[in-house]
Amino acid sequence: MKEERVRYQLFLPKGLAYRFEALAAKPGVSKSSILADALAAWIEGQARSDIEKRFGHRLDRLTLALGRVERDGQVTQETLALFIRYQLMVQAPLPEADHAGRAVGRERFATFVRRVGEAIAGGRRTLR
Repeated sequence: MKEERVRYQLFLPKGLAYRFEALAAKPGVSKSSILADALAAWIEGQARSDIEKRFGHRLDRLTLALGRVERDGQVTQETLALFIRYQLMVQAPLPEADHAGRAVGRERFATFVRRVGEAIAGGRRTLR
């Protein structure tokens, strides 16, 4: 069963008309199929253009913001890594017999982990 079609009358500039006739002269191609394909492609392009106009600016802003977040995360990670490396190089390890010093270290570490957890859970930032 053939699809129902509607007839249109078009006026084309001469140069375009010559190119159109040459394209339609190829075997297996009809003027109607060329125009239908071209019109469908143009309409789809317009729809994409409308979507890009509507959301393009917002997506660009989100991309820039995400890039800044990624950069800030890399800076934070590098800063922490360098600080830890420095601390490990400067601080002498405690002797095995220094139980009081090791207990203080464990307590300080537990406090540190607790405070990090509280800050993340509460949405607080230390540097702001």
